[in-house]
Amino acid sequence: MASPFVELEVGSRTVKVTNPDKVLFPDAGHTKRDLVDYYLAVGDGIVRALRERPTQLRRFPDGIAGEQIYQKRVPQKRPEWVEVARVTFPSGRHADELCVTELAQVIWGANLAVIDFHPWPSRRADVDRPDELRIDVDPQPGTDFADAKHVAAVVRETLAEIGYTGWPKTSGNRGIHIAVRIEPRWEFPVVRRCALAFAREIERRAPDLVTTAWWKEERGEKVFIDYNQNARDRTIASAYSVRPRPDATVSAPVTWDELPDVVTEDFTLVTMQDRFAKLGDVQAGIDDVVCDLGVLLEWVEREEAAGEGEAPYPPNFPKMPGEPPRVQPSRAKKTEA
Repeated sequence: MASPFVELEVGSRTVKVTNPDKVLFPDAGHTKRDLVDYYLAVGDGIVRALRERPTQLRRFPDGIAGEQIYQKRVPQKRPEWVEVARVTFPSGRHADELCVTELAQVIWGANLAVIDFHPWPSRRADVDRPDELRIDVDPQPGTDFADAKHVAAVVRETLAEIGYTGWPKTSGNRGIHIAVRIEPRWEFPVVRRCALAFAREIERRAPDLVTTAWWKEERGEKVFIDYNQNARDRTIASAYSVRPRPDATVSAPVTWDELPDVVTEDFTLVTMQDRFAKLGDVQAGIDDVVCDLGVLLEWVEREEAAGEGEAPYPPNFPKMPGEPPRVQPSRAKKTEA
């Protein structure tokens, strides 16, 4: 028996949505059609966030209570208008990832039960040179979203001092993401090193609240600024992505002025549609302000001169030049003993 479906006109495309009444969020009762309608409602925003970026897909075919599929490669069987960006890996393998250029491609993904979209900070024209530096403000156990907002205020002040424009959004969970547009001139290791230098500056300004310690056992009850989100092939949920939480929160772009008063739960699959209809994309100008990474390159030189060098990469990365021993501190002490 054929599955029920609806066909939607999205721009110049016809997109087939199968099993539109399938419940993806059991607690809230939201269906696949609800997810599709949400992405249609915030279309300009989600396309701007994903445009021309290799994008990984987090799918929940059986709803968020079921198994998740973190999918890098788009299916070979797909409409001819679903575009891809090819990325390669140290192993020599490659992946053709979704590359959004129009809203129909997002809706096609939503039909596959893609709840949230995870784009690279670079674009298809040169996937190895990011045009976005990402500041990931991540509360650790013992801290909360209110603490993240305090740290974000320090980030805002610091960015203003160096002439940078940052664009904040809620992560849709516990944290805050701040994007800074840069020229796509430098490869990932350089951009990541700059992100580390910036994170350390925030740590110096708020040492009782902020940590850049990579090892969780060293972080304590502080807010971690995850500089490794700028490493190659690391992604975060895009602006306007729905998150796989029972309440269907959204990674919501906000203005700096409203950030102190918001909470994660303000922005959901339902409420974000009304907000977008009223305000549009509050970060519509994000691609118009490009910042000079040279400022942070000077900070890196300053750190290196002071003997403060690299920090650990994630465990799946090959050993990187200048990286300190990638050994958990407690294990290193046992080895020395």
